[in-house]
Amino acid sequence: MGGAHFPGDEELVVVAGDGDLILRDVGKMEHGCEHYRRRCKIMAPCCNELFPCRHCHNEATGSGDRHTICRHDVEKVVCLLCDTEQQVSQMCTSCGVNMGEYFCDVCKFYDDDTVKGQFHCYDCGICRVGGKENYFHCVKCGSCYAIALRDNHQCVENSMRQNCPICYEYLFDSLKGTQVLDCGHTMHMECFSEMVEHHKYTCPICSKTALDMTHHWRLLDQEIEATIMPPVYRYKVWVLCNDCNKVSDVNFHVIGHKCSHCNSYNTRSTSRPVDSSGNSSPSTSDSSENNL
Repeated sequence: MGGAHFPGDEELVVVAGDGDLILRDVGKMEHGCEHYRRRCKIMAPCCNELFPCRHCHNEATGSGDRHTICRHDVEKVVCLLCDTEQQVSQMCTSCGVNMGEYFCDVCKFYDDDTVKGQFHCYDCGICRVGGKENYFHCVKCGSCYAIALRDNHQCVENSMRQNCPICYEYLFDSLKGTQVLDCGHTMHMECFSEMVEHHKYTCPICSKTALDMTHHWRLLDQEIEATIMPPVYRYKVWVLCNDCNKVSDVNFHVIGHKCSHCNSYNTRSTSRPVDSSGNSSPSTSDSSENNL
């Protein structure tokens, strides 16, 4: 079975001169691109041109004849030390140099910078970073998640096989870190941080609260208590909670409407439900009220 390989998997060691220099380590961390350190270039099977990595290829073809490389389709590489074109393998067939300290013969992937903790996930079908011991594969979500999220996250089917709802980059094989929200939806960490900086605290997909808002809800309680509504505005309204999906009959207030079930202010106005028990699913108005 193919997969990831590290030096030491095979005992082949070529020594040069007095033995102080191991040939396979020549040029280590000295070659590559902004994405990876490696001692070879890949030949793109789509256009038969050489690139340091698939990301460099995809960026170079971003305008004009736009196309991307399927990592698994790469068949040939060129050693950067001896310029030999050859079939994909970890060791150069000509000079014996190790073209990548980490090598995966499934993904056709090379990288000298093993501090990243690369590993191949057979369920994902690609290589990932961070150390295999620190991740598990969630079958329903369709991706590898940090161990801390095992039995501790809301599963959303194929949640990682979607575009980031902020920047629309495909998340599954993105090089950027990913944030898993409490609702189970995912987005880039940097996009999440930027969203919070713009005072948006709910999931862009389902509108559920994405942060612990307990302190903020408490401040709203105090502000509402201190702000008395004029008699003409003292009436009841129906609201749907975006967090618990239940409806409440609450007093109208210009500052906000608090869910009577979960105490969240992440609510929107809605029509009177057929069943006033709070478990119905009424149709909501087009304009949301007090969305975070």
